[in-house]
Amino acid sequence: MNKDHTNTIRNRLLISFIVAWIAYALTYFLRKPLGIIKTDLEHELHFSKFQLGLFDTALLLPYALIQTFFGSLGDKYGARRTFGYGLIGSGIAMITFGWWSDYRLFLLLLFFNGAFQSLCWATAGKGLGAWVTDIQRNSVFGLFGTCPFAGGIIGTALAVYIQGKDGWRLVHFQPSIYCIIAGFAVLIFFREPSELNMVVPGKESASKGTDLRTKMTIMEVYQLPMVKEIAASIFCLKVVRYAIYLWLPLYLKQELNYSKSDAGLFSTMFDIGGVAGSATIGFVLKRFFNNEGCLGAGAETLFSAVTLLLFLAFSQSGVMINSVLMLLTGALNCGADIILCSSVPIEIGEMDGRNAGSAVIGFVNGMYVINNNHSPSFARSLTYKYTVRKRENQKETRLLRKDKKRKERKLFGMRQQNRTEHMTTEE
Repeated sequence: MNKDHTNTIRNRLLISFIVAWIAYALTYFLRKPLGIIKTDLEHELHFSKFQLGLFDTALLLPYALIQTFFGSLGDKYGARRTFGYGLIGSGIAMITFGWWSDYRLFLLLLFFNGAFQSLCWATAGKGLGAWVTDIQRNSVFGLFGTCPFAGGIIGTALAVYIQGKDGWRLVHFQPSIYCIIAGFAVLIFFREPSELNMVVPGKESASKGTDLRTKMTIMEVYQLPMVKEIAASIFCLKVVRYAIYLWLPLYLKQELNYSKSDAGLFSTMFDIGGVAGSATIGFVLKRFFNNEGCLGAGAETLFSAVTLLLFLAFSQSGVMINSVLMLLTGALNCGADIILCSSVPIEIGEMDGRNAGSAVIGFVNGMYVINNNHSPSFARSLTYKYTVRKRENQKETRLLRKDKKRKERKLFGMRQQNRTEHMTTEE
């Protein structure tokens, strides 16, 4: 392979990486604001917590279902077209969100937003993976995996700024325009090697087999090795991740008495940790796990559960401890998530010459909702039940203390009375 061809491959990988990174980061500009404006929707439009929970379902249920059952669209129509039109459709769906006050219309717009965004991750991974060698895969996808968390940080900060300056009704307007522009950029620049009649050296998985079908059915994807296990692992990671995304600001405000802006900004601690964890996962796998993605992801998943339990146990200990524990939770959760959501599924989808990278990514990312039938509501219920039980326990503890003190006073009075009567008898 001559030097000019190698430089061309490297340049195309760099262009695809930058375009995909920015474009997918912008999708979080249309997801994160929902968690930020829930307090406004609750107070101004008088929506109940149950209704706010259905907003999560309206956004994430179509997102997951379409990924699961139609993930192969990226393989059939190409990553560039599917990714680009998904971004444009998502921006159009949310650009008027703040203009309305009708609850059903909000549900409809969020449904379209989730539906259009559903194939963006799978097709971004497929298009980028086409330029990446087998040796580079974990490191490149680890770096690429920083985009959701960086997008979440910037998107949250932008949402908080617009919310404070112009009110919640304009929170989605600017991000929608950015997503539409990014969609056109993807259509122009995000090209695969097959579109340019180029071959990438070092892609063993794409050159071994002869299974060159353009589409796999969902049952064929389901029966591929390790797919079911990866989907179950992602289910656990996603429930935690979306509970934090969609409900942490409200929890911080109502339970820990953070201000509205502080609660919104503190929720980015998880994303900051996610950036660090995703960026370093390639090094961690190579250094400690012999580049075994599944083994490293399993270890990080276990440690993330420990740090999250510590966060719940020490949530009253102050901002510093909360920040450290949430950073660690984000780093561990998101480091594992990015490997199981991109690098490993791409490898499985392209193994033995299969053209199913997008289908496998979509399946394992979407099945976490199917497995639980209602994962956004499940995550909401876990968070809400925890806070309700905590309030009930605190109330019960206060009542028990009052009752104990009342009994002690009564017993003390009875003792004093008995002592007085005894002294009187002796006299």
